[in-house]
Amino acid sequence: MCFIFCKEFLMTKAAYCGLRNDGTSWARLTLQPFIRSFTSTPVKSDKFSTKAMSETSETKSSPGLPIDLRGKRAFIAGIADDNGYGWAIAKSLAAAGAEILVGTWVPVRYISRPPSNFIAMCQCVYPDTVFSLQALNIFESSLRRGKFDASRVLPDGSLMEITKVYPLDAVYDTLEDVPEDVKANKRYAGSSKWTVQEVAESVKQDFGTIDILVHSLANGPEVTKPLLETSRKGYLAAISASSYSYVSLLKHFIPIMNPGGASISLTYIASERIIPGYGGGMSSAKAALESDTRVLAFEAGRRHKIRVNTISAGPLGSRAAKAIGFIDKMIDYSLANAPLQKELSADEVGNTAAFLVSPLASAITGAVVYVDNGLNGMGVGVDSPIFGELNIPKGNQS
Repeated sequence: MCFIFCKEFLMTKAAYCGLRNDGTSWARLTLQPFIRSFTSTPVKSDKFSTKAMSETSETKSSPGLPIDLRGKRAFIAGIADDNGYGWAIAKSLAAAGAEILVGTWVPVRYISRPPSNFIAMCQCVYPDTVFSLQALNIFESSLRRGKFDASRVLPDGSLMEITKVYPLDAVYDTLEDVPEDVKANKRYAGSSKWTVQEVAESVKQDFGTIDILVHSLANGPEVTKPLLETSRKGYLAAISASSYSYVSLLKHFIPIMNPGGASISLTYIASERIIPGYGGGMSSAKAALESDTRVLAFEAGRRHKIRVNTISAGPLGSRAAKAIGFIDKMIDYSLANAPLQKELSADEVGNTAAFLVSPLASAITGAVVYVDNGLNGMGVGVDSPIFGELNIPKGNQS
């Protein structure tokens, strides 16, 4: 769930639509050489919702419809840890064979106090108001030190690799847009070429082209404020970081995207329904993002043969989402009222993204795809006492 931006970011997973149950081991995926790789000891895990393609898939037909992204390169903007939808998308794309590039905010922006476990991880003490960290350094350090190893495991047992991590602040399109006080700010010390235009140019210089662009960015500095109490500055900041940033990314990356490529973003049901507590202009930003998705699909499709879609994801207890304070209640509400009474996993969003950017979705563009256990279709909350006499099935009841 893209609540504020603080971090919705990172990488990969090879998708296989027909799950195998014959005990076959999955071969290690072979990707292109990495400019920067983070290696560590592989960690075994038996919890996977997708399957990597075996190394014999090229010579032997497989049952079902495999999602094959081998030879494709993806740039994912907005990953700072292994806890959100951005990471899950990266992991699913990697599992399907795509090469992964990541753009990570130079400073991390939080509203209110961050989760205590994140404070411990950074070994710092933060104030109780808006603050910033060097997300890039923390992210790269965590990768190198193996802190993300357990969640990097792909279906074939290998670890997801990130070819290169780029510093990115998607609030600024070009270097000329950056105020002098921001350029001199110590939060940006040691980083360069982090505006959208500069990052696109760096990717072109390093790799030439990409095939997939993922926007997993959102930030609302006043997200905890009701709309009537939101300042013009806070409202416009939410629009800038959460919706126009997608327009800017697509504008600057399209020239290096191969025809037939695809782009996706993440939205939220607050774009069309009232979600009290999701304020500061963030609901407006998500509505703008969905409207822009349709217009961009037309323009990018006609001019560049690029597909553009957005995923409306249900609530996820990520570190970013916890910053607004009521995410646990939203998860409980979804469990009680959605047609499918189960907790949504990040992998389910990641796998949907892998499908949408694959040839299997070649005729889908300009769409808002709901991945929320069906909650978007509900007109009332069935957990209300008003419906107590209707004997509505709950849990595993038939």
